[in-house]
Amino acid sequence: MPTFHWFLPTASDGRSLTVGTRGTHGPGHDGTPATDPGADRFRAPSLRYLTQIAQAAEHQGFEAVLTPVGTWCEDAWLTCAALAQHTEHLKFMVAMRPDPISPTLAAQMAATFQRHSGGRLLLNIVTGGEADEQARFGDHLAKAQRYERTGEFLTVLHGAWSGTPLDFSGAYYDVRGACVASPPEPAPRIYFGGSSAEAGPVAARHADTYLTWGEPPAHVAAKLEHVRALAAEQGRTMRFGIRFHVVTRDTSAQAWAQAERLLAGVDPEHVGRVQQTLTASQSTGQDRMNALHARYRDSGRTSDLEVHPNVWAGVGLLRGGAGTALVGSHAEVAERITEYAALGIEEFILSGFPHLEEAYWVGEGVLPRLRARGEEGTA
Repeated sequence: MPTFHWFLPTASDGRSLTVGTRGTHGPGHDGTPATDPGADRFRAPSLRYLTQIAQAAEHQGFEAVLTPVGTWCEDAWLTCAALAQHTEHLKFMVAMRPDPISPTLAAQMAATFQRHSGGRLLLNIVTGGEADEQARFGDHLAKAQRYERTGEFLTVLHGAWSGTPLDFSGAYYDVRGACVASPPEPAPRIYFGGSSAEAGPVAARHADTYLTWGEPPAHVAAKLEHVRALAAEQGRTMRFGIRFHVVTRDTSAQAWAQAERLLAGVDPEHVGRVQQTLTASQSTGQDRMNALHARYRDSGRTSDLEVHPNVWAGVGLLRGGAGTALVGSHAEVAERITEYAALGIEEFILSGFPHLEEAYWVGEGVLPRLRARGEEGTA
């Protein structure tokens, strides 16, 4: 039985893909200020609202919630520390970038979180793929250098947790006696993604779970085979996870109607502006997301956004990052998850718009079917 996680929308949430960010343009977002009373069904990421989502995810049996990092998000560490006080066993997958923080300080923060939360921290290490986003935090390294720094960061992080003080001198970090007061128990699992040539070796050496954005199964299988081989060269094995949005309803027709509503009324010129921004991304993963729109760009038919049965690339028209959704009846979505699990995907990070209601659609409609299959030995 795979493991399922949900997502915390700490930038914005709502009933369409054009909900506003807070006052400025983030990659692939609408940019409508949250203070604008005309913002399209915008839900501010208040602590009260995020608490509702976290508690819904916990109630529906999700193991953890992924909390993103970036200019337009609330800080992931502070948000998750607050939410840990309002949940009992839900884990928090904190996304963090190595650039703005010392790895020894990160090790200390993680160890403290682990003790205060009762072992409920997971870490998603994000190297960063947008030059302007990196520059806001004073990071001006080229992409290849950023991945080299991430490798050093994780070396120091794990060393500081080891119980033996670490001396390390590299191109980006020079530490003496790096340690924490008490090693975290357990040490947080490291989640790491990246589709570029530079990302694979870092994942192979350091990641516990390698993450990919949702793509057609053949593409995912090839990526997993590549990373699995790199890990084997290091004498390691790892788990694999995938990031999908979900639109699921009692019938297929209802689900696809809801998917269409997410794009309802969107100005094609706005789509063009967003796509132009996303095309300029330095992220190889974003390039792969953009490539899934090729048939749609030629035809203009939304039906051409279905790139595999029940796999819809429509989200990526308006939002950067993970741009695909599983769309269909509960049984169809469960079937697609089973298909990806057969490739070796063991963890699914899911989300929906809006995240509160969709947690229940997935939790009550899809997860029970998958649990039943697992109990029968067919998942």
